[in-house]
Amino acid sequence: MSSPASRPVPPAAANLVNLRGAVDLSSLKRPSQPAPQAPGGVPGGPGTQAGQETPGGQGSPELSVTVTEGNFQQLVELSAQVPVVFALWASYSPESAAMVETLERLVAGYGGRLVLGTADIDAFPQLAQAFQVQAVPTAVAVLKGQPVPLFQGGADEQQVRSLFDELLKVAAANGVTGSLGAGEPKDAAPAPLPPLHQAAFDAIEAGDYAAAADAYRQALNEMPSDHEAKAGLAQVELMARLQPLSAQDSEAVRSQAADEPDNLQAQLAVADLDVAGGHVEDALNRLVAFIGRNFGPERETARVRLLELFDVVGAGDERVAKARQALARVLF
Repeated sequence: MSSPASRPVPPAAANLVNLRGAVDLSSLKRPSQPAPQAPGGVPGGPGTQAGQETPGGQGSPELSVTVTEGNFQQLVELSAQVPVVFALWASYSPESAAMVETLERLVAGYGGRLVLGTADIDAFPQLAQAFQVQAVPTAVAVLKGQPVPLFQGGADEQQVRSLFDELLKVAAANGVTGSLGAGEPKDAAPAPLPPLHQAAFDAIEAGDYAAAADAYRQALNEMPSDHEAKAGLAQVELMARLQPLSAQDSEAVRSQAADEPDNLQAQLAVADLDVAGGHVEDALNRLVAFIGRNFGPERETARVRLLELFDVVGAGDERVAKARQALARVLF
């Protein structure tokens, strides 16, 4: 697998822009005494306490821990070094055991570049509230103290692996390239980026999305088949559109879009917000529906934006494949 730093900023990078401050993890104060430990019964994770080996030797003491009120803040702080994946489960959810087992097995294979925390939401309900969990099981990553939604419900191993690869690309784009040293040297250097891609990453870290977009455009001018530059361009353009929006602005544009379904700019803005917030299917369906109702220049503008969001989400994503089929139906 190529180094995560050798690829463009993935779709989840937009989440770091849009979710900054949206979930207040600092409100979960560490108590003077740890909360009761999570009960066992879910294979491979929720029954494993911090500092213990996981059943069957799949995990490691450092890479998979049970989340409690006592260690939660430490895990958030650790996310400045490596991404921390939180698996929120419940004993009443039949999918929880399989999800945790899959996450634990895969995290163990990333050589210390990821850490898994498993949390029983019945034992730690504040965590479910902080992450705004609507269903279990749910997986949410934390990167530099900021949440990045991964998935809810079941996910097969290949899907999870792809999400982890994308998460590590987000981490690299945000300067988080650490390792706990399990199976990989801590000082392993990522493969160098092409100069224009490196310029784009540097601009992203500086918050200069216009400069990042210029770098990706130049890369595409030099090599039109550079798919990573194309995806990177779509992603930083999304980030640039979202950057000036306050929470109040976001609510206002959502209200306008609900009241004016044929207002192009409002629909485009809400689609951006939904992609950045992890509601990808809602965003794509919104634009497909707009295209189906409208004709002329506005329809073409919406179509072009939809194709850009396809690049943001990723061509291999099942939601993109479904939206492409829906788009073909309304166009032809």
